[in-house]
Amino acid sequence: MASQDNLSGLGPEEEEMAGLDDFEVVRDDEGAAAGGPTQDVTEDDDGVVEEEDEGEDLLENMHNDYRAISGMDQYEGEGLDAEYTEQMSYEERAAVRAAAEAAMERRDATGRRRKRMPGALEGLDDEDFADARRRRLAAQPELDDGDGDGVPRVQIEDFTGRVTDWVANAPVALEIQRRFRRFLRTFTDDKGQRVYMQRIEAMVLANKQSLEVRYGDLVTQKPCQILAVFVADAPRAVLALMDRAAADLVHSLYEQYSAIHSEVFVRFTQLPVDDKIRDLRTWHLGNLIKVTGVVTRRTGVFPQLKVVSYDCGRCGTTSGPFAQQGESEVRPDVCPNCQSKGPFTINATETVYQNYQKLTLQESPGTVPAGRLPRQKEVVLLHDLIDCARPGEEVEITGIYCSGYDAQLNARAGFPVFSTHIEANWVSKAADVFSVYKLTDEDKAQILRLAADRNIGQRVIRSIAPSIYGHDNIKTSLALALFGGVEKQPSHSHRLRGDINVLLLGDPGTAKSQFLKYVEKTAMRAVYTTGKGASAVGLTAAVHKDPITREWTLEGGALVLADKGVCLIDEFDKMNDQDRVSIHEAMEQQSISVSKAGIVTQLQARCSVIAAANPVGGRYDPSKTFSENVELTDPILSRFDCMCVVRDVVDPVNDARLAQFVVGSHARSHPSLVPLDPELAAERASTQAPGEDGTLPQGLLRKYITYAKQNCRPQLTQADHDMLVRVYTDLRREASRTHGMPIAVRHLESMIRMSEAHARMHLRDAVTHDDVQIAIRVMVESFISTQKYSLQRELQRGLRRFIVMPSDYHAVLMHALRDLLRQERQQARLLGDMSDEVAIPARLLEDKARELQISDLPGFYSSDSFRGQGFKLDQGAGSIVFCG
Repeated sequence: MASQDNLSGLGPEEEEMAGLDDFEVVRDDEGAAAGGPTQDVTEDDDGVVEEEDEGEDLLENMHNDYRAISGMDQYEGEGLDAEYTEQMSYEERAAVRAAAEAAMERRDATGRRRKRMPGALEGLDDEDFADARRRRLAAQPELDDGDGDGVPRVQIEDFTGRVTDWVANAPVALEIQRRFRRFLRTFTDDKGQRVYMQRIEAMVLANKQSLEVRYGDLVTQKPCQILAVFVADAPRAVLALMDRAAADLVHSLYEQYSAIHSEVFVRFTQLPVDDKIRDLRTWHLGNLIKVTGVVTRRTGVFPQLKVVSYDCGRCGTTSGPFAQQGESEVRPDVCPNCQSKGPFTINATETVYQNYQKLTLQESPGTVPAGRLPRQKEVVLLHDLIDCARPGEEVEITGIYCSGYDAQLNARAGFPVFSTHIEANWVSKAADVFSVYKLTDEDKAQILRLAADRNIGQRVIRSIAPSIYGHDNIKTSLALALFGGVEKQPSHSHRLRGDINVLLLGDPGTAKSQFLKYVEKTAMRAVYTTGKGASAVGLTAAVHKDPITREWTLEGGALVLADKGVCLIDEFDKMNDQDRVSIHEAMEQQSISVSKAGIVTQLQARCSVIAAANPVGGRYDPSKTFSENVELTDPILSRFDCMCVVRDVVDPVNDARLAQFVVGSHARSHPSLVPLDPELAAERASTQAPGEDGTLPQGLLRKYITYAKQNCRPQLTQADHDMLVRVYTDLRREASRTHGMPIAVRHLESMIRMSEAHARMHLRDAVTHDDVQIAIRVMVESFISTQKYSLQRELQRGLRRFIVMPSDYHAVLMHALRDLLRQERQQARLLGDMSDEVAIPARLLEDKARELQISDLPGFYSSDSFRGQGFKLDQGAGSIVFCG
């Protein structure tokens, strides 16, 4: 053995090597002397030495491995602080260690979200490694989304068999998610904008969970065309993969979003199929479909099991979690601990629920074939689709057509029959096309351009039922009812309605029902019913048992379904008196109080009521009072803001124009219409209604009405209060004398509502003097039309100042001025004067105005109609100059 003295002059490495001399070398041929095992050595023909299977005995002389070696049992002095002493207490060391572990957990979590490379490779700065990785990514097909997970690509287009089985493969599922993530990141529209990245940002800002994906966009991308096929044929499995891919992408972009929502749901819109409820068959089961209908019933929101765990009743062991699939409940057969078959109870702490709601979707009335009854289908809403549609709304539902076991149905049928329902993926309302948040910037700009037109009020009125000739008073009343006034709430318990109620009363064949049908198609939310086919329960609310909970529930009637819309009642006079009384509260307080089957509640019925009725005996008799011509009581009549009496009066001139209009309308509306010669086209155009040009298309009118009701809150000014008070007192005095339509305080509020509606028609924030005059004119004309024929002329003369507008006076004066201009030109041509400038003595127009009992000549001279027609007043010469 080497001595200690010989090691004193050596360095550390030399000491370590010298210390190795302390080991004893045991040779194979001296194994016996060293106490080790002997080994048999043989030599083959090639001279290669081979050992036998017998090995070395490691337990022999193992104490020599633990001998003290002075050269190796010493620490190096370099890097050690001999003066360091432990200064921290145990609690401080534990706190420091906990902080370090928390920092490492945050680092690992961030690395998992960002999918960083392994820690062993993080510090590499080798250019060759980076170049090789870039070459590898460049060599991959365009489907790579940069995940870098190293999973080989799968050609998911090359599949055989069922799509459901193919999608269930793990590599195929990963490839579907990869392609869908790349589609969401890279898809651009015609303007080069990344559509779905913007939608993801908007979804995160609104804290929503639904990401709308247009089905057509998926088809336009070649790598994603197969995804469009898969999602149509196996929607349940593919949508789950797409939801997971979308959630991963959103959580990687917005890390804080995962703390709000852990899931993101992909909603497919504009599916290029249009199935009917009555055409759904067995081959639709499990596929993605799109149906349209009206929601007739909606249940409450129930918790549905999503992930459930069970506790064993014998040993208490928790089994699960089990993911629920479809309508069937998943539960364990035996306990994994005690092998017993139960009983099992749900573990509430580890069970996860999801929102569940059912709708009853019925075929739209216009799509039901003749002679058939409308069919209906149950629709299941999950997650954030809850309460997205109300009863009475027409919706378009995209979802999965599913089947489920129904014990009651099997018991009734006597053989296995499965019930079917639709699990909704996306719900779109028919009214959403015209809703404010769906209006594009181009639509808003077009609406504002229309509002800048000074004649927009007349254009809107002419656009109401343009296929009906005349009836300007009815069109004005319906236009005001569509726009409506401003709802006010002076106190918490007091509320003033802003909706306008209209009654159409007249002879048969005067297009009353056609007006109601046009309003039904134009209003954003409308419910149409008839007086004979509607009862008090059908108009207000009904009580019935819920088939799921077996409890008494309320089902709203026509007035409840028309909340924030229009309720149209045809044949209003055919209703029973008891049924008619039931809508008194709904027409004024706009609520329906219910006290049935232990249910005491109040339903909202904030809607305009537009009713049409026929007079007693079929035709209106002008020699009788209004109350004698209609079987309606004063309480119901006073709730109508405007009453329009329509009479079929024989007028040869007007009848000829009406006949020409009807014939021309039929000719223009023929389905096989061919273009005409210019001469015939001009002749046919002459049969059109006056002022028909400039009317608004129905779609644009709906957008205009929606924009006005959502953005305009006109306010009445103090200057018009005196005029309204004066009109109200005059009408009250005349009503008490003539015994016509009763005038109450409600009619004063009606004039205020109609003035606000006319201001809304012009998108104004303040009610002007013209708006008040229009409202007064409509109210006075409605009052006069309900009087006897012998009193109408007298009332027209007494209330003329309220009926005739200043613009009407100006039109009469302009007509008289043009007659004087024509006469002066004829005299000038007889004298040989062919100049374009004509001077008309002002005294001639003053004489005409005196004959017509018009005294507002200064206002006419300053009006735009006077200056716009090329006339100019020369006060010094006392003449009116026309420069043609």
